[in-house]
Amino acid sequence: MSTNIVSVLNDLVETSKDGEKGFLKAAEDTRDPSLKLLFQNRAEDCQRGARELQDVVQRLGGKPETGGTVAGALHRGWVDVKSAVTGRDDHAILAECERGEDVAKKNYRDALDKDLPADVRAVVERQYQGVIQNHDRIRDLRDQYAAAKS
Repeated sequence: MSTNIVSVLNDLVETSKDGEKGFLKAAEDTRDPSLKLLFQNRAEDCQRGARELQDVVQRLGGKPETGGTVAGALHRGWVDVKSAVTGRDDHAILAECERGEDVAKKNYRDALDKDLPADVRAVVERQYQGVIQNHDRIRDLRDQYAAAKS
């Protein structure tokens, strides 16, 4: 049973690492100082989340993941291409961040569908609530930037 739990948690570690790297890339690409700070803060939140999950994996006797996924790296590469083409347009960067958060939401929902011990479920549920808040904040900002462009 614990191997399965370790696998589920390691998938979330990769998701968190993808988020961290994606938000750092977004912070690098934006010209807006308030967005830069927001993205840097979200990256730090993702890093803390990954660390917390890695600690749980170790406590369960597993070997924690340390990196992100290939899909996450490709997504960040796509963000690079898109930001170059759009001239680092903040609306496009926010849209890509929201897309990344959609993936994170799905991954956390999938993890919560699994049979997890109560203490592990509590950690995953708390982090999932943070992912939802991140997603909604990014979505709302994306909508504000879209309205400002119109």
